[in-house]
Amino acid sequence: MTRTVTADITRFQGPEHHEVTDRVAIEEPLEIRVDFVANGERAVRSLSITMRTPGHDEELAAGFLMSEGLVRSARDIESIRACGPESGAHNGNNVVKVRLADHATMAWPNVERHFYATSSCGVCGKASLEALEVPGLCPIARDGFRFPVAAIRMLSDRLRAQQSVFEETGGLHAAALFNSAGEILAIREDVGRHNAVDKLLGAQFLQGQTPLSSNLLFLSGRISFELAQKALAGGIPMVVAVGAPSSLAIALAKRFDITLVGFVRGERFNVYAGDWRLTDETE
Repeated sequence: MTRTVTADITRFQGPEHHEVTDRVAIEEPLEIRVDFVANGERAVRSLSITMRTPGHDEELAAGFLMSEGLVRSARDIESIRACGPESGAHNGNNVVKVRLADHATMAWPNVERHFYATSSCGVCGKASLEALEVPGLCPIARDGFRFPVAAIRMLSDRLRAQQSVFEETGGLHAAALFNSAGEILAIREDVGRHNAVDKLLGAQFLQGQTPLSSNLLFLSGRISFELAQKALAGGIPMVVAVGAPSSLAIALAKRFDITLVGFVRGERFNVYAGDWRLTDETE
């Protein structure tokens, strides 16, 4: 799957400028449709349109449905596939249809969200603040997962070493999953922060690996409320980021016992919630 294209640009350096060719990340819309049982009959509805970098679209759709609380288990999803030319949109390249199992019924009037999510904001179309919080989420258990302080300082370098498209373009966000030993398990990149997380969580969800109670989520940017909530939906006990968290992200972390770490810069970082999960390297 091609995720970059070339662009002719003018590059300025001091008093000089040159015409050169550069590579930029692709941004295209993806429509997520759901095929589900409603009133005893099958129905197909358009659930969301998001701007994303093509690739891992099935994971993105699965992660979106999981983090929105629309599915609880991989068994709820019967199939995910590109719609093909018959969809009438971009020859089907930018449309995926998620067919839910018969038992995974959906009360459509209650979940309908015909919204347009830009690549910088995944909650723009939510109708009200009450709609932001996914129902049925529970606090993360305080026992079990612990993470060494020394390893936090190495996460950013380990992530950057595997950001292949970012190295080409400098234009993608990344989300990565680490284990308690600080080893990177999976990474996804996208023009949208929320899409990168959905792709990462969706891959684990489809493999039956959620809840991810023994893992850490590392983000290349800031921690918004929505990203913290997606981590919670995936059962992740700790979120670490290069950037800062928002006030709502901190409030959610404290309410649901998520460890929240931001502004990771070399030897420095800030802990905003859940510092009991951090262990000293000498222990």
